[in-house]
Amino acid sequence: MSAIVLKPLFHRNRECIGLYFEHNKILNAIVKKIPDVSWSKTHKCWYIPYTQKNYILLSNVFAGKAIVQNTALKEYLLQKSESKSITHIVNTAKSIATPDLKKIMPPPTKTVSSIFKLSNANIEALEKFIQQLHLKAYSPSTIKTYRNEFIQLLQLLKNKPVHTLTEEEIKRYLVYVMQKEKLSENTVHSHLNALKFYYEKVLCREKFFFEIPRPKKPLQLPKLLNETELKNLFNALVNKKHKAMLFTAYSAGLRVSEIVNLKIADIDSKRMQIFIERAKGKKDRYVNLSPVLLDILRNYIKLYIPKPKTYLFESKQTESCYPTRTVQQIFTNAKNKAGIRKEVGVHSLRHSFATHLLDKGTDIRFIKDLLGHFDIRTTERYLHVSKQKLINIISPLDDLMQKEEIEW
Repeated sequence: MSAIVLKPLFHRNRECIGLYFEHNKILNAIVKKIPDVSWSKTHKCWYIPYTQKNYILLSNVFAGKAIVQNTALKEYLLQKSESKSITHIVNTAKSIATPDLKKIMPPPTKTVSSIFKLSNANIEALEKFIQQLHLKAYSPSTIKTYRNEFIQLLQLLKNKPVHTLTEEEIKRYLVYVMQKEKLSENTVHSHLNALKFYYEKVLCREKFFFEIPRPKKPLQLPKLLNETELKNLFNALVNKKHKAMLFTAYSAGLRVSEIVNLKIADIDSKRMQIFIERAKGKKDRYVNLSPVLLDILRNYIKLYIPKPKTYLFESKQTESCYPTRTVQQIFTNAKNKAGIRKEVGVHSLRHSFATHLLDKGTDIRFIKDLLGHFDIRTTERYLHVSKQKLINIISPLDDLMQKEEIEW
C-alpha cells in the first residue's frame, strides 16, 4: 500500500496541509477530486487549506487506500492547541507580515503566543533581526539559535524597546542569565553573538560590544571511544543500514548532519573519495573513501529494500534524508547494548577518527582538512587526547616502585 505524508505548509500567506507522496496515478486521481485542493509548483506537492474539517476529510478519503503518515501535522496541531491560532495572532500583531511567521515561530517547547506578549517595537525589532539573518544567509540552525536567544531577552524587556538598552543593562542581563538561568559559558557566548549581531549588523553600532567582557570558556577535550569500545558498538548493531551509517561516520570522520545528507552520487569509487557538500560553514570538501567502507556500502545497497534513490541513507517514509535525531538514537541504542558507560554521542565517532589518526602518526594538517576545520587550533584539541606521545612517558611512581622496592 502506498504512503502519503501530511505536513503543515505555509503557502500564499495562509496555513495549508501539504500532501506528499510518490507519483501514483490512483492517488493522483483521488486527490484531484478533493474540494479546494491545488498543486504547488514551488513546494512540488498538493495542498489544501488548513481546517479541522479538511484534516478529517483527508483521513477519511485515504482510509484503506493509502498509509497516512501525519506525525508532523499532529505535532503542529498539538502546538496550536497550546496557543492561539496563527490567523488570530496575525490580527493581534499587525506589525508582522504573515509570510514571516514561520521564520520566527519557536520550537514546540515554547508557545507561539509567548512571542506576541512583546511590545510592538520589540516585535518589529525581532522581524528586522530575522530578516537580516536571512539576508546574510546564515544557516537554519544558527538562525533558530539566535532567534530563540534574542526572544529570551525581548520577553524580559516587556515594554522596554530593545534598541534603547545601554552597555550596563546588557551586562546586567548577562549576569542574570549566568546566575539565575544557570547558563553555561558556551551558551552565554552564543547569547552574546546573537546580541552582537543585532546591535552591530541590524542597528549598525560597530563598537557597541567593545566594553562587554565574555566569560572564559572551559577547555573541554573531545570524548572518544577506544578500539575495544568501537568493536563492541559496531557488533551491537544488527540492521545493515544502521551499521553502514555508523561505519561511515567513523571511517570518514563525519558530522551527523553530513551523514544524513550524503547522496549516492557523492560516493566516488573511481577516485576513492567521498564528496561532502556544503558542510558546516558552507564548506565543501573531499574525504578518503576506505575500500572496506566501499564494500560495506555496496553490500548494504545490494541487500536493503527499498533501495535508496537519491540519498545514501533514505527514510522509508519520506524518501528523503534521515532525521539527525534518528541517527543519534541509533548510536545511543547501540552504545547501551554494547555496555558502554561513557557519556558520549554519535559525534564521538568523529572525535575517535581524528584521535586514532593522530595515534598512527598522521600529520595534523591532513586531519584538519579531512575534518573540514577552518582553524588548525580546533584540530589541535586532539593532541591533548592522543596517546602517541604520552605512551612513552613513564610515571615517576613506576620508577620509584622499581628502584626502591616499595611494598604495596
